[in-house]
Amino acid sequence: MLLALDVGNTNTHVGVFEGEKRLIDWRLATRQHRTADEYGILLKELFFFSSINSEKIEDIAIACVVPPMLPVLEHAAKKYFHVAPLVIEPGITTGMPILCDNPREVGADRIVNAVAAFEYYGGPVIVVDFGTATTFDVISKKGEYLGGAISPGITISAEALFQVAAKLSRVELVKPKTVIGKNTVNAMQSGLVYGYVGLVDGIVSRMKEEFGGNPYVVATGGLARLIAQEAATVNEVNPYLTLEGLRIIYNKNKR
Repeated sequence: MLLALDVGNTNTHVGVFEGEKRLIDWRLATRQHRTADEYGILLKELFFFSSINSEKIEDIAIACVVPPMLPVLEHAAKKYFHVAPLVIEPGITTGMPILCDNPREVGADRIVNAVAAFEYYGGPVIVVDFGTATTFDVISKKGEYLGGAISPGITISAEALFQVAAKLSRVELVKPKTVIGKNTVNAMQSGLVYGYVGLVDGIVSRMKEEFGGNPYVVATGGLARLIAQEAATVNEVNPYLTLEGLRIIYNKNKR
């Protein structure tokens, strides 16, 4: 079995695979100050309560955008699962040319998403990942990573609104019943949700115009469904895209 860890700034998505079959997945809050022992015990407990034998884990694949956490997770993998993990980093085999000015600076999660999207949908394809930051990644018909865009995530935008505007409080990120809010909470929800829908449709439309053709657009990440269900440019939501990408890249590098 394969244990896949997609470590983002806000959440860590964990998946367990047996061959190509995803057995289960969990979402955890990313905590930089947890020790290797804490992460190891937490993962072991998740296996126990899900009735999955953690001793059957043969390898671990990690995509991490929080550099201080990587050595902690590597230590946890070796100590609690007796495995030296496969880390998605420059030089690893992905099968995808990175046509950027500096390929080494492209985030591991973006490369993993791109590989999975091309594997499942072919090219051209655009991936929109709704994480702490929202990333847009463009993959050509030939399976080349062409680049993309990065914008503040909707949660960051909501928090900034609360922090800077003295009379505005935190609100739940849900779609309001109407665009025209009748109270402050609904007005903020409308601005955040529909404003972000406009951002997504605007960037994707400009990418399509610049790129040419009609690439397929897939959304992933924790808040993908909230925004994608209103976005005219998104064709599909795949919440497991990054985990599947880790599995695919692991198989390309299988020792």
